[in-house]
Amino acid sequence: MLIVVSGPSGVGKGTVISRLLERQPELAKSVSCTTRGPRPGEQDGVDYHFVSVDRFRQMVAAGEFLEYARVHQDLWYGTPIAPVEAALAAGTDIALEIDYQGARSVRQAFGNRAALVFIAPPSWDALVARLQGRSTESADATAKRLASAKREFRHIGMFEYVVVNDELERAVIELESILIAERCRLESIDWQELQRQLSSEA
Repeated sequence: MLIVVSGPSGVGKGTVISRLLERQPELAKSVSCTTRGPRPGEQDGVDYHFVSVDRFRQMVAAGEFLEYARVHQDLWYGTPIAPVEAALAAGTDIALEIDYQGARSVRQAFGNRAALVFIAPPSWDALVARLQGRSTESADATAKRLASAKREFRHIGMFEYVVVNDELERAVIELESILIAERCRLESIDWQELQRQLSSEA
């Protein structure tokens, strides 16, 4: 299955997913491509695949993305399709950190195999404070991210779950609970084989 995690920039999606991966080591994370530059501490191929705009366009033309979108007016993000298909073929659950446009595309492609989760801030003021506290971006970049956040909030109704990241550990536990619950859904297991096994043992 795919667990799709969305939410505005600055809400802590990456941190929540990283903590979830520590608790659920059998879960894999899809590494997105982006045309933005790396922030301090970010590693190419681990946090993102950092690519040029020209390279991104080449990948779009070659059909290499499961989904892609222009975000924050001048930056592009996309999910390479090959690693996702390989993980699912191997029976591995995979987490995707993408925006609402990408979440919609994944739902259209994978149906109920994708669980859509929106990570929300405890308040608008908390989100503003977090974005303004980043020393790596200009005031103009922060304003663009806040404008994008407002668009994200307008699409919250398309998601099945909302996790408010007010206290990190609680947010991680809530996301883990969603993952576990989704794994237990009847359509997520080979229930006919399970039924045969139980019938033969009865």
